[in-house]
Amino acid sequence: MICKHCGTEIADKALICYRCGTATTEAKFKAPATAGRKRSRRTLGYVIAVVLLVLLAILLLLARAG
Repeated sequence: MICKHCGTEIADKALICYRCGTATTEAKFKAPATAGRKRSRRTLGYVIAVVLLVLLAILLLLARAG
């Protein structure tokens, strides 16, 4: 069989081309769409703020203990 993408001769039962990695057949199952799952900047800001607050609390506890 010949790869549709790069033209390399590959085995008849090959699932992908060993040279370029292109699949030889269409996927039977497609992964679910991940659109809309990106974190917004606001969420990232909240995560950073919480991490900083936790670090500050640990530093204060260590300062009181030492």
